[in-house]
Amino acid sequence: MKETLLLLALLVTGDLSFQTTEARVPFFKGYSSVVSGKRSWLYKKIQAYYVTAGEKVTFEKFQDCYKEGGLRTIFLEPKIMEAMLVSPECQALHSSEDIRTISDLLSKLLEE
Repeated sequence: MKETLLLLALLVTGDLSFQTTEARVPFFKGYSSVVSGKRSWLYKKIQAYYVTAGEKVTFEKFQDCYKEGGLRTIFLEPKIMEAMLVSPECQALHSSEDIRTISDLLSKLLEE
């Protein structure tokens, strides 16, 4: 449920005029900032979307959910996302550059 709400929040907050291929990297940057648990990183990433005060509070709540879930939640989510990215179906739909960029972001998050 939390993951679905996060996805919806990021899609609604982002510029809906993005083409699907253009939205992948910004989505994963936003996702990684939420999962990171670091407010400063979150604020830096979402400021590009000119979020409202209410949307900012929503992102903070999502971030709090990941913090409450503990390390298992924080580290399991990026692994699931990374596994999805390297699936044959994903690779057929996405450019290798997009997949590499997103995988690098998730790997960086796992290192922190």
